[in-house]
Amino acid sequence: MKTGVANLPLHYGSTPSWLFEKMKRLSREIICIIVEEYGAEEVLKRISDPYWFQSLGCVLGFDWHSSGLTTTVCGALKEGIRGIEKDLGIFIVGGKGQASRKVPYEIEALAQNYGFNSESLIYASRMSAKIDNTALQDGYQLYHHSFIFLKNGQWAVIQQGMNTVNRMARRYHWLSLRKDQNFINEPHKAVCCDLKNQVLNLVARESQKVRQLSTFLAKEEGPFLLKDLRLIVLNLPRHHPVYSFDFDLTHLKKILTLIQEQQPDNFEKLLGIKGVGPRTIQALSLISEVIYGAQPSFRDPVRYSFAHGGKDGYPYPIDKEVYNQSIQILQKAIHKAKIAHREKIQALKKLIFI
Repeated sequence: MKTGVANLPLHYGSTPSWLFEKMKRLSREIICIIVEEYGAEEVLKRISDPYWFQSLGCVLGFDWHSSGLTTTVCGALKEGIRGIEKDLGIFIVGGKGQASRKVPYEIEALAQNYGFNSESLIYASRMSAKIDNTALQDGYQLYHHSFIFLKNGQWAVIQQGMNTVNRMARRYHWLSLRKDQNFINEPHKAVCCDLKNQVLNLVARESQKVRQLSTFLAKEEGPFLLKDLRLIVLNLPRHHPVYSFDFDLTHLKKILTLIQEQQPDNFEKLLGIKGVGPRTIQALSLISEVIYGAQPSFRDPVRYSFAHGGKDGYPYPIDKEVYNQSIQILQKAIHKAKIAHREKIQALKKLIFI
């Protein structure tokens, strides 16, 4: 399901319009060739690989070590295939800031136009964001969410979070093509970043007991847990360096009452309840650990960055002539491939009617 994470230094500024136009054209040709040669699913596989995505950004001329690579490449891909989505069988929605919150509406509009079910796609978008903001508490607040999907319901997510303290950005990749699809148990295929954090990781395999107990406690005990939470905060053991304890107990009581009313069957449904955020999950995991002995994982899911130069001159300034040549070469390759394909079809027709 989740395939990787990349950490990038926060860079501010904008992409020159001339470069973004070239990025759109080149990314369009690259996607067209991949679809022509390998099919639409291959695009999802590649785009969900943090190494391939980073390499794509470098090929398109963006700075390899910049957080802006994520938002700009996703924007270039979205704009690059605009108008040919139906032919490719690939749709890209979302983006940075306000655009990320429009994903459900964009998916629904496309579903109505092209006749596919939107419910599972909207759920996948929402849950992937909820997990990276709430179930995996690593100090990064999401500000970018791009959702890439096929008409058959397969999808990929590229989303990025920001940490204003260490001035880093962390990128999360998701993919639906894995056979062992699971939102809440070891969803990572690979995680790539420069910094390891001390995190509360409730999607780790080691956290299974905490997930089960948190769900049980929330729906069975509800507001009665607040007395246990007050006890824990007052008598905190020394081995809890991750938790922060500025809980709003009044708000927490309202959320626990809401959970009790909805009676979620499992942790995924608990996580999906509107209003259940990092503090609620933090409180439940803390109670599960300190009082009931179920220990959550604090393991950061980290396992693991020049073709045309970079926007800021690194590793060298962009060579516009070479960039234009690359676009032309790919355009010619696609044109020849289409001609060859048409010739094959015509030859087959002749054979059929002989």
